Amino acid sequence: MARLERLRIYPVKGLDGVDVGTADVRAGGTLDGDREYALLDADGDPLNGKRTAAVHDLDAGFDPDSGTLTLETDAGETERFALPADRDRASAWCSDVFDGEFTLERDDERGFVDRPGMGPSVVSTATLETVASWFDGLTVGSVRRRLRANLEVSGVDPFWEDRFVGEAAPEFAVGGVRFEGVEPCGRCVVPSRDPDTGEALPEFRERFIEKRRETFPDFADPDTFDHFFAVMILARVPAAAERPTLRVGEPVEVV
Repeated sequence: MARLERLRIYPVKGLDGVDVGTADVRAGGTLDGDREYALLDADGDPLNGKRTAAVHDLDAGFDPDSGTLTLETDAGETERFALPADRDRASAWCSDVFDGEFTLERDDERGFVDRPGMGPSVVSTATLETVASWFDGLTVGSVRRRLRANLEVSGVDPFWEDRFVGEAAPEFAVGGVRFEGVEPCGRCVVPSRDPDTGEALPEFRERFIEKRRETFPDFADPDTFDHFFAVMILARVPAAAERPTLRVGEPVEVV
């Protein structure tokens, strides 16, 4: 049976995610706590993996109950910040670590998402397993951290999520909360990198595109995909204004 296997939010954009058992959908359509904070430079541009591989040198932990952000450098230096009260101190500490001027800003209405108007990202466990099988030594856990999805659905076929984008695509529901697929998620350089070391797999993009083309599912609409360097989808919650709650373990159904 299809079920919601995992919910993951990324409290600080570009840094590590944290698994949660439940998550409210914000009125703005994103998950509560997801990308709520971001390190912004003087031009308002965020620090993330697309900008620099240095983000992989920083381990981040977050306690959603207390709002405590724990950051550890690859040299073992650790600091804890009670957010949002410690934002100034966190800004100064991160500026030193990343050798620049950054301010830890907060947006608790939508979060610092890349694509305005879109909500959670969705992938299946089988998709993660399949992608891992394309590369020697790559684990499912590593692929999960590389792709950085919000919702993970188990009990379905690889690339199950692809069926929900394109003309006349169906919707799906998680415990009664309806989702519309919006578009496939085109990838950047981040999935090619080891999430712990930042080291990139040689020819990752080329191998990925080759295997994605070979395994593209019959039930997906190829016209929706601009290219094959894409995996997982971006979705929208039509009833986001009602602030529904998602729970790990709830059934997932095609509508």
